Amino acid sequence: MLHFKTRKGVKTILILFFSLSFYFSAFAQQPSWVEEAPGVWKTIIGHPDAFDLLTASQALPKLEGLKMLSADKFPLDSSLIVGEIINGQTHLRFPLEREEQLFGFGLNFKTVHQRGNILRLHVDHYGGRDNGRTHAPVPFYVSSLGYGVFVNAARYIDVYAGTGSRRDSPNAPEPRDRNTDDNWSARPYSDAVEMVIPTEGVEVYVFEGLTPLDAVRRYNLFTGGGPLPPRWGLGFSQRVPRLFSAEEVMEEVAEFEKRGFPLDVVGLEPGWQSKSYPNTFVWDPGRFSDPEGFIAALRDKGIRVNLWVNPYISPDSPLYEKLFPYTATHTVWAGIVPDFTISEARDTFWGFFEEEHVAKGVSGYKVDEVDGYDQWLWPDVAKFPSGISAEQMRQTYGLLVQKQSAAVFHRQNQRTFGLVRASNGGGTSFPYVLYNDYYDHQDFITALINSGYAGVLWTPEARASKNAEEWLRRIQTVVFSPMAMINAWASGTKPWSFAEVEEEVKAMAMLRMQMMPYWYSEFAKYHFEGTPPFRGMNLEAGFSFDNQKLTMSDSEADLETNPYAMAVKKEIKDQYMAGEHLLVAPMFEGEEERKVVLPEGKWYDFYSGELMGDGEEIIVRPGLSQIPVFVKDGGIIPMTTPSLHATGAGEKYDLIIRHYGKKEGSYRLYDDDGETFDYENGDYSWREIKVLLGDDGQYQGTVSEPQPGKPDNLGKITWEFMGR
Repeated sequence: MLHFKTRKGVKTILILFFSLSFYFSAFAQQPSWVEEAPGVWKTIIGHPDAFDLLTASQALPKLEGLKMLSADKFPLDSSLIVGEIINGQTHLRFPLEREEQLFGFGLNFKTVHQRGNILRLHVDHYGGRDNGRTHAPVPFYVSSLGYGVFVNAARYIDVYAGTGSRRDSPNAPEPRDRNTDDNWSARPYSDAVEMVIPTEGVEVYVFEGLTPLDAVRRYNLFTGGGPLPPRWGLGFSQRVPRLFSAEEVMEEVAEFEKRGFPLDVVGLEPGWQSKSYPNTFVWDPGRFSDPEGFIAALRDKGIRVNLWVNPYISPDSPLYEKLFPYTATHTVWAGIVPDFTISEARDTFWGFFEEEHVAKGVSGYKVDEVDGYDQWLWPDVAKFPSGISAEQMRQTYGLLVQKQSAAVFHRQNQRTFGLVRASNGGGTSFPYVLYNDYYDHQDFITALINSGYAGVLWTPEARASKNAEEWLRRIQTVVFSPMAMINAWASGTKPWSFAEVEEEVKAMAMLRMQMMPYWYSEFAKYHFEGTPPFRGMNLEAGFSFDNQKLTMSDSEADLETNPYAMAVKKEIKDQYMAGEHLLVAPMFEGEEERKVVLPEGKWYDFYSGELMGDGEEIIVRPGLSQIPVFVKDGGIIPMTTPSLHATGAGEKYDLIIRHYGKKEGSYRLYDDDGETFDYENGDYSWREIKVLLGDDGQYQGTVSEPQPGKPDNLGKITWEFMGR
């Protein structure tokens, strides 16, 4: 009998040792599950690493939100879950039913259904294949049956998501003769998800849920709840070319004002520094002779400044000598690599940022190149002074920079909303949106869908385009995403770069600003209740879509090109839910029409209120100026008047409330000061919006009164009953 120390104290685990063969030994464990939080079950296999994903992120569960979700019992047959330690590695096995589908395993770009995939979860840039190497390889998956599994290990994890068939399985596939049996399959049935973690133990969590969305909510809440961005973070952002000077930035800002385009954030790329790749983190005196005056001038216009950085330190940086003892054996672009798990490194590095940037008005960061590429980052043979392995540091570096930089703003009581290239399990609460250098528009939408299964945020940013049509289509999807951003660091693209669609681009940008009350409330639900603001259709109630078919008969396939008759996956990966009530179906360059799969119930056109369908597949032809968006029957969308900047602290805004369809409806509108962390002390309010059908056959709308002492930023309220 062995005793292992856990976060909750000392836990006794019975381990049965037995010999597997002459060549190696192992022990197998029937995990013992303990309810760690409402509906969250934990077990420990063997001797887990002291440093894991939750240690790196320091995620604190939002217990109040977890208590709001119904919890019943452990959602799996625990007798079918197996943990083994074999040759210094942990092997895990979880059961799979025949009709079960899997989602998650991080930020994938091409696939939504993960059953049948083999992955190595490894932080990296995205290389064009869903093989586990990605910016956020979160070791969390959710089942169509309504439960989730999270493996808390900062390691490269091999995943076999229903691909292996064990000879001793009670569900072992029957051998079939391909010569005579039309039911032969190249993918025999597999009844398990299996994983290999290269360490002698691991901590595992299971999340129960009545639905897959409940399981996702529970994971998000357990890992801190989603971030609550400042209102300005949900406005419009423009990242300027990398060597722009203060004068050139101000000229571009003036052009935004002249043309009537909204702007809340200006992002400065590497040239704001005196040297970059590696970085000094010091303003270049030639391009920015008066940084504080520059920041203040922009703030007077309602515009925030975001700075590009990566954490690799130039010998010319004032941080170099102080941090040298706390850095890795290997450099990146000849810059030293801080070990952010050491307090001296953390306090020195981010203390400099707090004093020299944030205290002088900087509102956020874009933290680049903490993901990969292998030739750029440290190799796995690198050593860090803390003793944490290079592998573990690779898996958590994105978490560390997010956690520690966000703490800088928290100390200043200022919310931030930035960009980062890497994240992982446990990073749900950090106020950062993932991005990359890949630029496939359709794959960007698939990534946006998968972000909702992984507890991360993703932006399908617009950078450059071949023509006006592509540009407008990309802007349309940016508007319906976590961060409405143009990244012109290399191209110099402006919203108005394609004159023939300038007015259409402006209309979309202004729509983003008009929808601010809706976006802000949906992010509040992410924060307090765990509901991802952007998510796949498989998490929507009333949505059903056939499970993917992995193989087909020989008569169905072209055996010259497909000798094993593998079927193409049947997935919905080009439409998604945006908040509680909206279904977004992007159009891509060259498309004049598209298919949209509507969940059960009536759905209405967002722009006109026209009935579009009732739980069916429809074909839409929206024209170039619109991205297809649909609203549930009874859906309420709170909007506001168009503006060039997000509402600031203490400013009232007018509310325009749209109601769609025939059903009565309700919506919870969130309100606070929009900038500080005062909401953590209860300084926020939920206002209930209701639409009821009166005895006279007319719809009547109401907004609940604010509680005494709670924020009340609402001005004039008007109602729009769409389609009537």
